Amino acid sequence: MQSSGCNSPEHSVGLPLWLLAELTYRCPLQCPYCSNPLDFSQQGRELSTAEWIDVFRQARELGAAQLGFSGGEPLVRQDLEELIRAASELGYYTNLITSGIGLDEARIEVFKRVGLDHIQISFQASDETVNNLLAGSRKAFEQKLAMARAVKAAGYPMVLNFVTHRHNIDRVDEIIELCLALEADFVELATCQFYGWAELNRVGLLPTHTQLQRAERITNEYREKLAAKKHPCKLIFVTPDYYEERPKACMNGWGSVFLDITPDGTVLPCHSARQLPVQFPNVREHSLAHIWYESFGFNRFRGYEWMVEPCRSCDEKSRDFGGCRCQAFQLTGDASNADPVCSKSSHHHKILAARQESESVAPRISELAFRNERASRIIGTSR
Repeated sequence: MQSSGCNSPEHSVGLPLWLLAELTYRCPLQCPYCSNPLDFSQQGRELSTAEWIDVFRQARELGAAQLGFSGGEPLVRQDLEELIRAASELGYYTNLITSGIGLDEARIEVFKRVGLDHIQISFQASDETVNNLLAGSRKAFEQKLAMARAVKAAGYPMVLNFVTHRHNIDRVDEIIELCLALEADFVELATCQFYGWAELNRVGLLPTHTQLQRAERITNEYREKLAAKKHPCKLIFVTPDYYEERPKACMNGWGSVFLDITPDGTVLPCHSARQLPVQFPNVREHSLAHIWYESFGFNRFRGYEWMVEPCRSCDEKSRDFGGCRCQAFQLTGDASNADPVCSKSSHHHKILAARQESESVAPRISELAFRNERASRIIGTSR
């Protein structure tokens, strides 16, 4: 195993098993919790078909086994079928992560023919009005329902994702009932994680502790009922970091198993790392092997030598790796600090203040900042 170059003798670099290809930042929807960078409209030219296929080849040679096609909305790429075919021929397990907007039965059949293994469709809510308000599209809910049914009819596992927040989490029972009606095999109820546009809208999206507890209780009740009936549907409930006392092992550790390629070819160790004051390399200038093993960006937070207190002497550091570097930067201004989610952090009071704020502030959906080109240009200019 090659050395990471991170001056940490007890740490070695693993293989980049999971590749996320963010094919484009273009998207027909305007979700106010989008994980794309706030200034996405200011980013560079998208990789070409040939450049993407070369990236897939390099990552496969490094050991990558699973490839996710993401965005924005990956369906806007007219070469998506060609990219799927190339990835399948290279031996990847392929996953399309989509809103379902731009999908139809004919395209699903083409995807199946060229080797796509998995399709995940996201919803904004179980209620048509709320879904369409959050998506910024009057017909989004109708299209999503139709495409979920079409994906199931094509023989794919039914995988649905609901990003939950204060405007839909009180209807978690209705969300689960909708998923069961659609014969979902896997349902991810992922409470907002606050990066990108979600961080900009945190005050309007963070659920209260009472809302979160109720939603988790209802989800667990459904799990028990489904297990008793030996129902195949699996419910996954993701708690937001803001209601934890210990940080999650973000991406299983910095530069450990995950590679994220942005539309312009910038390579990141996680979806949100572009916001950090680190110059990350680009596949147009360096090989993936060099980027993974040798680049400063990927070695910056590997191992433990970079850690400051309380992480450096913490007996939990091998489990949580100090938490999320992006969250540390967002909330403290220094990516080397302990993730403020941790109760040991001297900045934990910021998390507690955010929880308290959620109890006293209840913005309406109309007050959220929606992801769109105009807003992105304004933000990009002001940064």
